[in-house]
Amino acid sequence: MIEKRGAHELPSALQNREELLAKLQNKNPAVFLDYDGCLTPIVKEPDMAILSEEMRQVLHDLAGVCKVAVVSGRDRQNVERLVKLDNLYFAGSHGFDITGPGNMQAEPGGATAALAALDESEKLLQAKLQHVAGSLVERKRYAIAVHYRNVAEEQVSDVEQAVDAVLAEQPQLKKGLGKKVIELKPNLDWHKGKAVLWLMEELQLDKQNTLPIYIGDDITDEDAFASLQGRGIGILVGEHDDKTAATYRLEDVEEVRAFLQELTDFVKRRSDG
Repeated sequence: MIEKRGAHELPSALQNREELLAKLQNKNPAVFLDYDGCLTPIVKEPDMAILSEEMRQVLHDLAGVCKVAVVSGRDRQNVERLVKLDNLYFAGSHGFDITGPGNMQAEPGGATAALAALDESEKLLQAKLQHVAGSLVERKRYAIAVHYRNVAEEQVSDVEQAVDAVLAEQPQLKKGLGKKVIELKPNLDWHKGKAVLWLMEELQLDKQNTLPIYIGDDITDEDAFASLQGRGIGILVGEHDDKTAATYRLEDVEEVRAFLQELTDFVKRRSDG
């Protein structure tokens, strides 16, 4: 049974750093992170979510002492271009497309069968939403994100109805919800949590001496929190509308950077000592 709490009930990962780091006794961390809202603040346009040099350096240093993967709803190639680090693993499209060091390249979720349905749905959505100012239909390889952050409140229902109408015609796709975004994804039993578990097995991190840590801010990250509950640590950044399966909380991107720096320093001190 997955235990869920309100975000305000979670202890701070920074304020309780000693307790959290104590869980790493005789274990090595493996860190999985969402991109938007976790490594960069949420912004109005997806292309404006630029990684700071400070965060890039922290990620680079962390990847020098443990395995680090970015698990994002973005296209894998898109998030790779934004992060610009070759010592990280990248799981794009909620884990349908994974690459990493050592020439890792895999599409473990079986989403290629849904490409035709995604192509058709993209055209239908573009036509249905062309009159809705502020809406954005963002095509990814294995998903379509329909953004309504910049849509007037009275027209949000138009966006929702358009998505539902398209989904009614496409049984190969299913709906996913995020912060001011609705996604059309392959109707498969695959999500960020399964992608994390796949990576852990592939990288031989599913052993007792590894402690997986997943950091994310969105509803889509809940699958990963739930998958790791009792096995690792889930850290929610900020809050969202639902209860969460995370263990700890960080307030914002700056706290994420500070936590990752603390974690890096801890692992370095331990290895040097």
